[in-house]
Amino acid sequence: MDNKEVARERIKKLFSEADKVFSKDKKLANRYVNLARKIAMKLNLRMPRGYKRKFCKHCYSYLKPGKNLRVRIKGKKVVYYCLECKKFMRFPLSTKDK
Repeated sequence: MDNKEVARERIKKLFSEADKVFSKDKKLANRYVNLARKIAMKLNLRMPRGYKRKFCKHCYSYLKPGKNLRVRIKGKKVVYYCLECKKFMRFPLSTKDK
């Protein structure tokens, strides 16, 4: 196993732990996200799309819809509004018919 595979496993583990611990301790969940980001940056890994959308790009807090995240569809974009830092992120709405 090379370093990048180990890092991917570690990132996956950190995000699953952040999901489990979020309801009890938001700070710890945010710490896990921060560690996952640092691992990805250190080895120059691209964060998988599913994980990219689970944290705020501005304050790096772990996001859970209904708890600290508002999700809206506006035109052809999905808008994530972080209730921690009051910033938003826009993602293109995926089209399956291509």
